[in-house]
Amino acid sequence: QGKFTLLRDTRTDGSFLVHHFLSFYLRAGCKVCFVALLQSFSHYNIVAQKLGVSLAAAKERGQLVFLEGLKSCLDLLFGEEEQPGQPSPLQFLSTSDLRALFDFVRVSLTPADGDSWKSPVLLVDDLSVLLSLGAAPVAVLDFIHYCRVSVCCQLKGNVVVLVHSNEDSEDEENELVVNSLRHHSDLILWAEGLATGFCKDVHGQIKIIKRLSLRQAAEQDQVQIYQYKIQDRNVTFFARGLSAAVL
Repeated sequence: QGKFTLLRDTRTDGSFLVHHFLSFYLRAGCKVCFVALLQSFSHYNIVAQKLGVSLAAAKERGQLVFLEGLKSCLDLLFGEEEQPGQPSPLQFLSTSDLRALFDFVRVSLTPADGDSWKSPVLLVDDLSVLLSLGAAPVAVLDFIHYCRVSVCCQLKGNVVVLVHSNEDSEDEENELVVNSLRHHSDLILWAEGLATGFCKDVHGQIKIIKRLSLRQAAEQDQVQIYQYKIQDRNVTFFARGLSAAVL
């Protein structure tokens, strides 16, 4: 509890990590606020069903609060409000800050009377979309900072955020956000594509960085590297050089 986890992908799609954490926390009985900016609800629901979780059922029982970013953007841009009289969480499209989005997260995860859910969780897929929609890097970092204070510190919950990254990219704003978040993360899961290109038996490698230096001075971060293969219902991990392509 109280941890900030950064999911980072480079030259590959790290969305399998988002699906894992979403199904994991729902099965664990946590209250989840999912800010989904990349795909539709039906997409996440289809994948979750393969993992044995129904997002529709979780929404009905109040365990999952789902913000469908694509639909919200269209509703806001074309002047249609999802709920008349209530501000859109994506008001930053017409203003300069992400306060409305933070208020949405805070209200969604604040325990109500009679709630029996375990620790709250904020899941964002993916943060880079906010920059693409026009939010300033400082506004994005402020949003994450306030979410960490509210969810991790005050509510003793967890924050999990996916962000795309490319070290050779000329997108300086995105790299600024990625590098800033790296320094504040308790755990970093960094999915990378293979430098040698496509392989049917190895889809990429994942670097697991446990930020021990964040908690204790003079401690070195713990780094583990595995390769992985994404299958229909799960992901297989193995040490480098031990894939079926090699053995």
